[in-house]
Amino acid sequence: MWSIREPVLKPVAIKKLRPTQITVGMHEVREKRAHWRRLPDKEKVDYLGHHMIPVIHGPKQRDYIIDHHHLARALLEEGCEHVFVVTVSDLSSLHQDAFWTFLDHHARVYPYDAKGKRRGYDEIPRSVSELVDDPYRSAAGELRRIGGYAKDATPFSEFLWADFLRGQLKRSQLEKHFNAAMKTAYTLARSQQARYLPGWCGPIGN
Repeated sequence: MWSIREPVLKPVAIKKLRPTQITVGMHEVREKRAHWRRLPDKEKVDYLGHHMIPVIHGPKQRDYIIDHHHLARALLEEGCEHVFVVTVSDLSSLHQDAFWTFLDHHARVYPYDAKGKRRGYDEIPRSVSELVDDPYRSAAGELRRIGGYAKDATPFSEFLWADFLRGQLKRSQLEKHFNAAMKTAYTLARSQQARYLPGWCGPIGN
């Protein structure tokens, strides 16, 4: 069902791509924007070719992003109008309700808001430009980058870490003192409290 098809070797408009989640971490988006700006112009096409957006072809011939939401948002904000995509599956024959139910049962959609509360599928934005900032998702992404936990194949693993941090850190800490908050997050990530989370790499305790 999820066998990757041939990449679409033609530009696809970022504005037409549909998200499968409600939030992103805008701190991570800003980091990706900065990286894009640092790339020489001659390297940008190659960069897009090596970072194709995986999508599921859904109802009404729309393409739904199942990864790289942060990159898509960053590129859009940098004025990049098109990306290359790779189609993971074609579910265009399904009705909309059946489509979302199928994605949900296969961990391909994450309909949770910036407070970690589950919402209806109709509240998922229709464009990456409408994705909502969740600073805890930013913290989870940065925590993995600095070695707080390991990359893991578990679907939406960074959101699971975001929810863990949501119960440990105040939002104001992340918004006003991000670097200091990350030091606390790193300590928490290595603790026994986080042992149940994917990619945990803290010391083995008693």
